[in-house]
Amino acid sequence: MLKVKNFILIIIYSIIIAGVSGIIHDQITYTISYEYYWLFKFEQFGIPPSRLNPKIKAAIVGLLATWWVGLLLGIIYASISLFLDKQKVLKVTFKSIFLNICITIIFGFFGFLFGNIFLRAENLNWFIPPQTKNVQDFINVGSIHNFGYIGSLVGLIIGINYQIKKSKIRSITSHLQNPN
Repeated sequence: MLKVKNFILIIIYSIIIAGVSGIIHDQITYTISYEYYWLFKFEQFGIPPSRLNPKIKAAIVGLLATWWVGLLLGIIYASISLFLDKQKVLKVTFKSIFLNICITIIFGFFGFLFGNIFLRAENLNWFIPPQTKNVQDFINVGSIHNFGYIGSLVGLIIGINYQIKKSKIRSITSHLQNPN
C-alpha cells in the first residue's frame, strides 16, 4: 500500500513542481521577449485576446507547456520507485525531481547565452513572425525554451541515477543493519 501511495505522491509532486517552474520560467522569458508570447505562444496555446493581464497569460502558457512534462517525468520516477526501498524512496525521489528541475533551469540559462552568441535570424529556419520588432530577443527566448527541453532530458538521466544510487545505498545499509 505504501508503494502505491508513494507512486501517486511522486506523480502529483512532479506535476506541481514542473507546473510552478513553467510559470516562473515564462514570467522571466516574457520579460525578455513579450513578442514571443504575443506573436507566437498565445496563439499556439489558444489563448484569445482579452483584457487579462499578459503576465497571467504567460503564466497560463508556462503551466500548459510544462505540467505534462511533469506527468511524464513523474510516471518514470514513480515507476522506478516501485523497485527501491519504499521507506526511503519518497524523500530521495523528491530530491531527484528537484535536481531534474534545477538542471533544466541551468540549461535554459545556457540556451540564453547560446542564443545571444550564436543564433541570428539570417542563419535560422525558425518561424519568426514578420511583425517582430526585436528579433534577437525572440530568438533568445526560443533558444531558452529549446535548451530547457534538452535540460529536462539530461536532468531526468541525472535524477534517475541519483534516485537509484541514493535508494540503493540506504537500502543496502538498512539491510546490513537489520538483515531480517
